[in-house]
Amino acid sequence: MTRYRKKTINKVTLTKILRDKRMNWQKNIILAAIGVVVWLLVVRWSGFEGIQPIQSVADQQSPIPVEMQYPSESTTTSTLPSLAVEPVIKDTFVGSEHQYVTVKTDVIEVTLDTLGGDIVEVKLLNNLTAMAVDGGQPITLLTKSNGDLFVAESGLIGKDGTDTASGRPQFSSVSSSYELLEGESSLNVDLVYVQNGIDIIKRFEFKPSDYQIGIRYLINNSTQAPWTATFFGQFKRDDHEPESSASAGMKPYLGAALREQDQNYSKYTFSDIEDDSVKSSIKGGWLAFVQHYFVSAWVLPADQKNRYSLRKLSGQDVYLMAVTGEKIDVAAGTQGEYKVDLYVGPKDQATLKELAEHLDLTIDYGFLWMLAKPIFALLEIIHNILGNWGWSIILLTIFIKILLYPLSAASLRSMAKMRKLQPDMARIKELHSDDRQKAGQEQMALFKKHQVNPLGGCFPMLLQMPVFIALYWVLSESVEIRHSPWIFWIQDLSAKDPLFILPLIMGASMYLMQKLQPTPTDPMQAKVFQFMPIMFTFFFIMFPAGLVLYWTVNNLLSILQQWYVNRQIAAK
Repeated sequence: MTRYRKKTINKVTLTKILRDKRMNWQKNIILAAIGVVVWLLVVRWSGFEGIQPIQSVADQQSPIPVEMQYPSESTTTSTLPSLAVEPVIKDTFVGSEHQYVTVKTDVIEVTLDTLGGDIVEVKLLNNLTAMAVDGGQPITLLTKSNGDLFVAESGLIGKDGTDTASGRPQFSSVSSSYELLEGESSLNVDLVYVQNGIDIIKRFEFKPSDYQIGIRYLINNSTQAPWTATFFGQFKRDDHEPESSASAGMKPYLGAALREQDQNYSKYTFSDIEDDSVKSSIKGGWLAFVQHYFVSAWVLPADQKNRYSLRKLSGQDVYLMAVTGEKIDVAAGTQGEYKVDLYVGPKDQATLKELAEHLDLTIDYGFLWMLAKPIFALLEIIHNILGNWGWSIILLTIFIKILLYPLSAASLRSMAKMRKLQPDMARIKELHSDDRQKAGQEQMALFKKHQVNPLGGCFPMLLQMPVFIALYWVLSESVEIRHSPWIFWIQDLSAKDPLFILPLIMGASMYLMQKLQPTPTDPMQAKVFQFMPIMFTFFFIMFPAGLVLYWTVNNLLSILQQWYVNRQIAAK
């Protein structure tokens, strides 16, 4: 008797545990989904509001000649990349005068320093800090003003190099300003330097509608001795942030990136570089500095072995991200050349993919990149047809909803059956109001009889969450959607709805969708469900309008699907 009773108690206990777990799973899953949304909100609050304008010296002091618009570096310790395993050189560059040459195309405005031939400022003329109607100005990506430092240095080091610890070459230019006019296919800007009878031209090549700058060294060795040097290119930068950092949480990635032997995309933050210098070598490859929507990248010859290094100058808030190529040999009485590319512009996927292998990985879609990439590819195809990113998002949502319908149909039918069983469930609850355990057993028996899965209602939400997160990163990282309008008041799909109309419509659609679904029997679940439309509306106020548009359309389609399934079940 005792053994039988013990066995019975264990069975009842197990049944109760399983029942309680079943009742809590749905609640926990819903709460987890809300948690994901909260996390995304934190991400959104962390600086995605746009680039803060950087006022260049030229804007501040337009009457002042260009030669005087940048501060002297006579007291700044600048170091060259090291070609050997010995410690890097720590001597100061000395001498020479800073003079500046401006180059303007239809998409960029570049300032060159004749001392060393460095690029000390790049403005993106077609990428504004804010919408034009809001007073947006061209984004200054590379700069040497307002106390900020981010320049692209390049030169020749080694045996016969022009850039040494004792100084850098002073180039000359026939003009202080150049412009690529409409109808012209290219523009070459030559900086000239004579080194012991050797003519060296540092040529900057520009093309219309192109953010890629070709840097070509032309060496005319008219002497009787061979000439040997090695190209170096580097980003010299402090750790200033170009975007707002007023709020805490995750932010868009800001730091260096490069391709390495064992990894196509390696990221190194300022703190990573400060903790430990990085040295790497690979055939081809690239070196980039990545920030939200934009990237600056050195791309060296793909058929040569290049060396990369990242380090912080001791005692200074200056980081050097450098690359050196293979040795350049020019025999006596001959000519030689060496060419690299520098990209300074938006993260355009097609352009970056064509420029260098795996450079498009700098468009970081997070851990769901395998889902985000095809979503963007499909979105781009639709946009090429419709010409509007807002309507493209709507059509994409419809396509995804149709694609996932076979997977969600069973859940929709389960929710419809549960809704139909609501009177029976209420009767059971009232009949066994004093025995919760018995009520639970009767409800589970009812579900089993009618082949209803009480957890089925969670599946549609779980199914769309990965798509939701992937699309979030697509809208946040794809510069193609930045400042793109839809209709009426929505003039930037990558920013929040300025009138909060879309979030309110989304909240209303969520409320209506709940009315078509069964009310949870658990009081806690019921309360959570009641507040979810309000909570989601509050969260979505700060989300990109494009993402709210997706969720709203998805809700409306879900309402239509659930209404249709409910009618089918009710007719049986």
